[in-house]
Amino acid sequence: MSHRILIIADHLDGRLNESTARTVACARQITDREIDVLVLADDGAGIAGEAAQIDGVSTVRHADHPANAHPTAAVFAPQIVAAAEQGQYSHVLGPNTTFGKDLMPRVAALLGVPMVTDIMAVHGPHEFDRPIYAGNAVTTVAAPADQVLVASVRCASYPAASTDNQAAVEPITLEVELPGHTRFISLEQQASDRPDLQTASKVVSGGRGVGSEDNFRLIYDFADKIGAAVGASRAAVDAGFVPNDMQVGQTGKIISPDLYMCFGISGAIQHLAGIKDAGTIVAINKDEEAPIFEIADIGLVGDLFEIIPELERAVG
Repeated sequence: MSHRILIIADHLDGRLNESTARTVACARQITDREIDVLVLADDGAGIAGEAAQIDGVSTVRHADHPANAHPTAAVFAPQIVAAAEQGQYSHVLGPNTTFGKDLMPRVAALLGVPMVTDIMAVHGPHEFDRPIYAGNAVTTVAAPADQVLVASVRCASYPAASTDNQAAVEPITLEVELPGHTRFISLEQQASDRPDLQTASKVVSGGRGVGSEDNFRLIYDFADKIGAAVGASRAAVDAGFVPNDMQVGQTGKIISPDLYMCFGISGAIQHLAGIKDAGTIVAINKDEEAPIFEIADIGLVGDLFEIIPELERAVG
């Protein structure tokens, strides 16, 4: 049986998110051909051009519609179902980003099929590993082979596919009635020049031990010093030190930086679930009994308010 995979492009402000290339890397473990990308946008030609460069992609199709100017799951889902049925795809994959987490369950519901979440390894076209119990265990699941498989891909488990490709780009018309019960009002997001938290090679995080929103400036400044993204524990978010889009963990973002430095973070299971794929973990905490030291590659017991200035002086 041939497998045809449709990947839903994750994009914002006219730029393709790297999560799409990571999803392609997962798809290439399922099949080495027939991997298409669907771009839903008001004018998706530019985004489709970016997606066409991802190695392994066969064709990029873009469905342009004014209603697609802003990603809304209720509007996107019926179009994805139409594209999946039109192309007779066997798999529909999306990233496990905020975009994908919102969208893919709705796609599965409209297709009337179960969904596999957070694919982290592929054993076969319908057999995958996925994390359970906050990432403390891994289970292997087998999906029905006689129906379309809808799944999200755990982007932290896959490097981004390279971009030396020149896939075909085609517009596509989807005859589908769009729902009117949901419409875009506004988007509120933190403007930042720092690296993206989910794709950065270096991340510096702060926890409740940072103490306050004002004190978090130390974390920002040190991150800027070494060119890192900034994250936070759920405790820091709940305390109001930082916005929730900076949260790392099971209920936040799953990340896989080469270097993860955390200050004043105890190491709750919820947080550890978000950094299981990190390369080198460096933990700084004045509580020598903090659980974070059990998984850290490098641990330093001390006061972050003394250690961070020392680190800044050391890196110059």
